[in-house]
Amino acid sequence: MLDREFLMPSAVDVGPRLLGAVVSHTTAEGTVSIRLTELEAYVGNGVDPGSHAHRGKTKRNAAMFGEPGHLYAYFTYGMHVCGNIVCAPENQPSGLLMRGGEVVEGLDLARRRRTTSKSDRDLARGPGRLAVALGIQLADNGADLLAEPFSLQRGEPVNAVKSGPRTGISGAGGSDAYPWRFWIDGDRTVSPYKRHPRSD
Repeated sequence: MLDREFLMPSAVDVGPRLLGAVVSHTTAEGTVSIRLTELEAYVGNGVDPGSHAHRGKTKRNAAMFGEPGHLYAYFTYGMHVCGNIVCAPENQPSGLLMRGGEVVEGLDLARRRRTTSKSDRDLARGPGRLAVALGIQLADNGADLLAEPFSLQRGEPVNAVKSGPRTGISGAGGSDAYPWRFWIDGDRTVSPYKRHPRSD
């Protein structure tokens, strides 16, 4: 099991080291575990124009200001839930968006949740899909990922780590100045990169 100390640095530093870790969620339906293959770092308090916490604390982003190891869950486009792993000390908002992963436990349950997936590699390939496969709902916002019904376990060491600009972020936050998307090179569950047409 990972501990809060591991998640205490900024998400920018934690991201490459967290690839390969396994996040699990147990519900009444069963347990699904996902090996993380793609993450995006976000930092608030005026540092990162792509972050929800760029302009400070709000009711929506309050979980990002809490202690590391908690879940920041939010709606995007009014229809998809996305999940972030909070990093850094309290009041230093920093998080890692879980963008892609491989289902390593609970494959049948993930398939039932993601009936539109054409193959198993697509079950958690993209942040909305990953949240559905893992059974994350908006009500889970603020949950402790280091305590039941969640867990965050160390994975096998990963050597082939790549980084680049984040997907679909407009303005300066989506530019090459923020190469804060991290992924395992060559992994089939990494989502396709899409640059926002209005990124700088």
